[in-house]
Amino acid sequence: MASFWAKCLLDFFVAFGVVLGGTMLAGICSVITLEPPVHKMLNIAEQIKIWAMVAAIGGTIDPIRAIETHFQDGQISPAIQQMMYIVCAFVGAHMGTTLIQWICRGGNTG
Repeated sequence: MASFWAKCLLDFFVAFGVVLGGTMLAGICSVITLEPPVHKMLNIAEQIKIWAMVAAIGGTIDPIRAIETHFQDGQISPAIQQMMYIVCAFVGAHMGTTLIQWICRGGNTG
């Protein structure tokens, strides 16, 4: 069970880091090219979210295939674990995007 939670945390932080790192590097690129970084960073954060999830769960369709196989074989627990990995990756990517939005708006959410 400890490895399950370790994998959940790993997926969360990988997705979070992909969004945060990719967006920050896009902001640096905007500064170098003399463009305003705020709009570029907000756009990149939204666009990179799905790719952050894909990177966190393994970068292929295998986790989805594993869910299908386990359900067909009547093994519910491994399928639920795979779904939880995807949820953890989504939460990490979403929190990374939310943090970027918060940073770009100076803490004002409204």
